[in-house]
Amino acid sequence: MRHFSPGTRRMLASAALAAVLALGLTGCNTTNSDVTGSIGNIRASADDNPRSDAEWRQSMEAWGARYRQDQSSAEAAIKYARALRAIGQRAQAVAVLEQAAIRNPQNMALLGEYGRALAAAGNLQQALDVLSRAHTPDNPDWRVLNAQGAVLDQLGRHPEAQQHYTSALKLMPDEPSVLSNLGLSYLLMKDLKRAEDTLRRAAAQPGAEPKVRQNLALVVGLRGKFADAEQIARQGLPPEEAAANVDYLKQVLAERKRSGKNYVPPPNPGG
Repeated sequence: MRHFSPGTRRMLASAALAAVLALGLTGCNTTNSDVTGSIGNIRASADDNPRSDAEWRQSMEAWGARYRQDQSSAEAAIKYARALRAIGQRAQAVAVLEQAAIRNPQNMALLGEYGRALAAAGNLQQALDVLSRAHTPDNPDWRVLNAQGAVLDQLGRHPEAQQHYTSALKLMPDEPSVLSNLGLSYLLMKDLKRAEDTLRRAAAQPGAEPKVRQNLALVVGLRGKFADAEQIARQGLPPEEAAANVDYLKQVLAERKRSGKNYVPPPNPGG
């Protein structure tokens, strides 16, 4: 077990939160027929899932115009706010979704997006309150449970967060985004062995994001297995990205050695 300072724990929790929020931007293009999740019940076309800053800004302009034409449209509000978040306009995204939630108080997808936007803006307790209304006990949503867990980790309530991840995994076994958050939660509790085991399981799943391997490499490096960590950081990436990953890993581990503190990326509420 390793010691993490309060500042390090906050940094780690923030990283995990960023991961879930990122998933919220890119992983919500299913419908209820695809996944029984209230956050992901609006289908997005290829144009609704842009990647570059320019594409996100184009999406913001297009969905912003739709939203201004009909501010009661939950779909327009969600996609406009998603684009706003992607370009860093977090407060504006919250404002859009707040008004949309007033007009559509029973729309679970909208509440889920609003909760993630609040978390991204740092309004963690309010995010929890909104996320609790984004699904129901008789129809739980694994994405909402994952987001709730990430926010709870950010608040330092790690055992509660892990209960939410466990519940999410019952609904969606071996989901890599949930496993990754669970592994980071163990890391925040200084249980490096369970963190590594869980992140290895996450990284082994089909569809695991590159960030999962990056987090695994960090944990392995924190356990002193530097060669193994570097190999994991390079795995499956083009040379330039692999080199950047290794540089990041070396910087974090060097800072740990220099300061005597460990960095932990936070769990991600996006999924």
